[in-house]
Amino acid sequence: QVTLVESGGGLVQAGDSLRLSCAASGRTFSSYAMGWFRQAPGKKREFVAAISLGGGTSYYADSVKGRFTISRDNAKNTLYLQMNSLKPEDTAIYYCGARRTSLTTYAENYDYWGQGTQVTVSS
Repeated sequence: QVTLVESGGGLVQAGDSLRLSCAASGRTFSSYAMGWFRQAPGKKREFVAAISLGGGTSYYADSVKGRFTISRDNAKNTLYLQMNSLKPEDTAIYYCGARRTSLTTYAENYDYWGQGTQVTVSS
């Protein structure tokens, strides 16, 4: 079992940056592949980025590639999403997920989820 808590969301202007954090419980954080997903009103949950157990491999959605960076600090049991050059279309609730296997871009394959953190980008 793992408990995830996201933080770092807020209201920013287009072009600004935010860093989201996802704190995981326990001392087995390194046993999970992790991912960030987002969901805007009226839309399905959308893949954003994923990272392997040790942090050596990452994958990004085309819509955020070059602007967002996923990372993890296994010693601190924390996942991060650095978001730069934010756009209004990035507005959504951002969720972190954990999967006790290799990374995946499919939300239905994740085992645990946090409650989400709201990111709003104004123009």
